[in-house]
Amino acid sequence: MTASQANHFQLTAMVLEVQNLRYTPAGIPVLNLLLEHESSVTEMDAPRRVKLQVRAVAFGVLAETLSRQALTSVCRFAGFMAHARNGKGLVFHIQDFSKT
Repeated sequence: MTASQANHFQLTAMVLEVQNLRYTPAGIPVLNLLLEHESSVTEMDAPRRVKLQVRAVAFGVLAETLSRQALTSVCRFAGFMAHARNGKGLVFHIQDFSKT
């Protein structure tokens, strides 16, 4: 694997849970969210129902903006995936979003 390979994740999802806005020691706003996605996709020529929850995090102005989104808001999110700080599971780092 080379450093030039892409790690770009896009997801249309509902905001299921929003934790309180917090700040890093450097004063950067951080927001942890739980997103839920539900859709139907085709896999091997057969329909498949997909439902999943994704832990997500946003920083800076984006975190402040997302902290004001109503629960159950459906948005299109873009960013990248990374290991959680504790090494357990993945976290979606949101870099951009728009309401659908």
